[in-house]
Amino acid sequence: MRGVIYYSKSGENYVNGQLKQLQKGNTAVVAEKIAAYLDAELIQLIPKKEYPEAYQQTVEMAEREKQQQVLPEYQEITQNIAQYEELFIGYPNWWGTFPQIIKTFLKEQDLTGTTIYPFCTHEGSALGSSVADMTTLCPKAKIETGLAIRGSKAAESDKAIANWLSHLIKN
Repeated sequence: MRGVIYYSKSGENYVNGQLKQLQKGNTAVVAEKIAAYLDAELIQLIPKKEYPEAYQQTVEMAEREKQQQVLPEYQEITQNIAQYEELFIGYPNWWGTFPQIIKTFLKEQDLTGTTIYPFCTHEGSALGSSVADMTTLCPKAKIETGLAIRGSKAAESDKAIANWLSHLIKN
């Protein structure tokens, strides 16, 4: 069984060198496309304490969380994560890796034997160290090649997603 779990931030975001208001975060757009392509269950990580609306305040909060190794709590997930043999984990690249809420999720789950496909949205930093960081946090999972989509291209990412999945997934 396959699941797509992601964290995404809507509101004020940095896109193509400008601040823009997004009704739906870029990672959510990509996660929905992946879930539709795979006919997989879609699960959103929702922080118990929302990030600020303003982009710069979010950047500062994310930096503090990373430096202080804060593990933000998220709202309860009703799905049994252990049921997924393959898990697609999506996030924006913040400070060179995944946001700390993803780290919280990874530390709380027993992903032994799970195949993980990381994907991220970014505005120039690609996957950063996120795949290596995920491998460290999930030593008993199989971490596959990740996909990095420029956030400004999220809406037009269908072909990149299809190419990535066709090389990784055996239906």
